[in-house]
Amino acid sequence: MSEHARDRFDLVPDAAAEVAFLDAFGKDRLHHAWLLCGPEGSGKATFAFRAARRLLGAAPDPSRGPLGTSPEDPVARLVTARSHPDLLVLERAVEGGKTKKSISVDQARELPEFFSKSPSQARYRVAIIDAADDLNLNAANALLKVLEEPPERGVLFLVTHAPGRLLATIRSRCRRLAFPVWPLHALEELVRNRTGVSSAEAARIAGMAGGSPGRALALASGATLEADQLAQAWVSAPSVDRAEALAVADKFRGPEGQDRFETLMDRLSAAVKVRALEEGASGARWADLWSRLSELPDRTAAINLDRADVLAGALADLQRVKAGGG
Repeated sequence: MSEHARDRFDLVPDAAAEVAFLDAFGKDRLHHAWLLCGPEGSGKATFAFRAARRLLGAAPDPSRGPLGTSPEDPVARLVTARSHPDLLVLERAVEGGKTKKSISVDQARELPEFFSKSPSQARYRVAIIDAADDLNLNAANALLKVLEEPPERGVLFLVTHAPGRLLATIRSRCRRLAFPVWPLHALEELVRNRTGVSSAEAARIAGMAGGSPGRALALASGATLEADQLAQAWVSAPSVDRAEALAVADKFRGPEGQDRFETLMDRLSAAVKVRALEEGASGARWADLWSRLSELPDRTAAINLDRADVLAGALADLQRVKAGGG
């Protein structure tokens, strides 16, 4: 499973955003709500936890960037352990090994109660919503009530991949910080420094990451690279080894199996997309397959399909396309 944003200390998502936040903090002009905007994986949640640790009193560690703190700092340790009394994090709940589709109104109703109390250990109480895009309508309205009456010594961080989907009344009450995609050279350097892979491999991973540092680091993990290599082999080979596919599908059970399934389907979809682009005008069949594969993980989760059966169907589709069929 990928590293959670609360556990990242050495990744600086955007130094300019951190300096802007520190400037407001230092001049006692700290806005009560911050809308963190940018593509998924661009470091918004990582920033939110870095800023939260500072607001909660963690000592600065400049070697780790403008908002850097040491993972050994007592405040940071409480945040990592999910036990800091002045921090509330709202994410999609996991039940029975499955992640819910949205953040519920019951979760959002925790916000007024949380902010109604004075900070117990820090100067501020801090809430992180990751992502605000996942709030259902009732939950969004519950959040709006908090924003309409800003809590004293309270700060909210709203992570959003698509700010246009949020209520305009929510957007208007927040200060916006934008997190742009990273250039290739920065992603390559990040991957090399964090993983020690070769320059050629770092360049390949950076090219697949779409400007996202989080995605680059996920792709650089051994499991993701293995899935990528397997997907590329399946797309380029005349046929797929059925025994190999069955062995892969056997690892799809449980929550970790869901991660393996989604990672493999993501890399298979990416490999098919590359093939479609290589085929050019004659790549319509590959483009159609890519479109179908891209929808499979969400569809599988929505109606609880068997992951092994989904993979078998995807590979059968792949074989038909390679054979010249639809």
